[in-house]
Amino acid sequence: MKLVFQISEKKQQLLTDLGLLIGRVGFGLFMAFGHGLGKLQNYSAYSSKFPDPLGLGSELSMGLAIFAELVCGILLAVGAFSRLALTQLLATMAVAAFIVHSSDPLFAAPGQASKEFALVYFFGFITLFLTGPGRFSIDNLIIKKWAK
Repeated sequence: MKLVFQISEKKQQLLTDLGLLIGRVGFGLFMAFGHGLGKLQNYSAYSSKFPDPLGLGSELSMGLAIFAELVCGILLAVGAFSRLALTQLLATMAVAAFIVHSSDPLFAAPGQASKEFALVYFFGFITLFLTGPGRFSIDNLIIKKWAK
């Protein structure tokens, strides 16, 4: 039990940075390839039917979702412009959870619509936004270069 609770500050920082790396890569790649890429590949089939929650038109709404999910998801995974990318991802998940799925239950049976997935991503993204990308990121390399 002592090994679990007594960790040196240096080891704790390493574990924190590894946790941020795993979270960034996991959330970023799942969003990019699980959601954004599919929308891009099926753009012509779905763009006219895509929800238009903000009144921008279905095609533009889908284009913005693809940008956030695919491009910003990849940026998050590699840790480049992380907080900027996260603003887009947070906005997209907020729209999905609170507007597109506003009438859906929080949890639903498998295969049915709910707010759950959008909110899981939202909370993961807000955590990463508040903590920053961590030491193992392109952002950190840029900051180190600017500091010199």
